[in-house]
This record gives sequence, structure tokens and C-alpha cells, in this order.
Amino acid sequence: MIKLKKYLLITVLCSLMFSCNQKEKSYSEDLMIVKGSIKGLRKGKLYLQRIKDTMLINLDSTYVDGTPDFRFQTPIKSAEVFYLYLNKDDGDSLNDRILFFGEKGTIEINTLLKTFESSAKISGSKNQELLQKYQSMSRKFNNRNLDLIRDLYIAKAEKKNEKVDTLEKKIANLLKRRYLYTINFAAQNPDQNIAPYLVLTQVFDANLTLLDSIASKLTDEVRSSKYGIEFLNLLEKRREKERN
Repeated sequence: MIKLKKYLLITVLCSLMFSCNQKEKSYSEDLMIVKGSIKGLRKGKLYLQRIKDTMLINLDSTYVDGTPDFRFQTPIKSAEVFYLYLNKDDGDSLNDRILFFGEKGTIEINTLLKTFESSAKISGSKNQELLQKYQSMSRKFNNRNLDLIRDLYIAKAEKKNEKVDTLEKKIANLLKRRYLYTINFAAQNPDQNIAPYLVLTQVFDANLTLLDSIASKLTDEVRSSKYGIEFLNLLEKRREKERN
């Protein structure tokens, strides 16, 4: 009888320990830790921000005093875009906010005070790696577009009509190439939340057939994510609009 009681007690204790471990594991898996360092920063206030209902809101904040290191911790359901905002209190709103793709786990951001945004080195997120790859190509498109617009302005000023027509066609073609690049990029990464994010922010007005093609490739996990749900809702509204 005593042995039976001991056995039952041990069984109950083991069950409780397993349950607690599972809860702790589940809790930790639903967290994002954002940590890093801002070289040159002695004093300041940092904010972790995200977009909610089209509004930029503060999730957490911390004072930096004497050490350039910082650390945030926040619950997260699926990968999405966050912002690290530094209140420099210098009257200049430029170069004070870092956009990054956050996800479960640890995200590390290291940067410099003087070039807070442009010097940021971000690691720990697959979606962030893909975002940086996309942004690199996007900058090339932007630079080429600026060159063409400059040439178009000069051609119009010099009244070179034939050259104006040629440049306008090149600009239109460049826009199509950028759209197709974005759509292909999203289609090639159906298992990452950057796919619906790019659709929502870059090509939301693209051909419905192309958008349907992207949606059909998304994994179940991505479809049920924040951006996945918003993307599917967008598709439904587009379809309804076309039916009417």
C-alpha cells in the first residue's frame, strides 16, 4: 500500500513537472527577444514599435544610461514588421527608426548613433534576410528610375520629342519589371511571411490572377499569419469588386 502511494505521488509529481515544462516551452516559443547595442549612445530612450490598425504604437521602451546595450522582450504570434525607434531629442525625425522583420526567437540589432538607421546590422530572422535581399534589388530599380526621370526632364526641356517617347516607354517597362520581380520574389518564398507582406505593401493592385497564384502557393502557417490573413482578405475584396 505504501509503495502504491509512493508510486502515485511520483507519477503526479512527474506529470506536474512535465506540464510546467511544456508551458514554459510554449511560452518561450511565443516570445521575441530584441537585443543589441548602439555604439556612441550614452543616454537616450529606445522604443519597440509595431503597426496596429494603421497606427504606429509603442510596445515597450527602455532608457539607455551609461551603456549602449538594450534588450526588449515581447509576445509574438507570427513574423511581422517591427520598428526600433530612438528618441534623440534633436528635432530631426530622419535616421531615427529602424524597420526590421521580427519573429519568434532572438533578434540582434547593432548600429551606430550617428547613422542609426543606415548602419544597422540585423540578424536572427529569416524573413529579415529575405527583406534585405529584396530591398537591395529594389534600390537598384529606384536608382535606375531616378536616372530615367532625370533624362526625361532634360529631354522635355530640350523638346526632344522622340527621346521623350523612348524614355517614357523605358520608365513604364521598368515599373513592369519591378512588379514582376516582386511577384516572383513572393511566389518563391511561400513558406515565409515576407511573401504576403510584399504583396500588401508593394503590389496590392497587381493583376488578380497573379495574386491568386501567390496565394495558392502559401503554406498553411503563412496563410494563418497576420499578413497571410490580410492578404486573403484583400483577395476576397478584389474578387467581390470585380464581380460587381
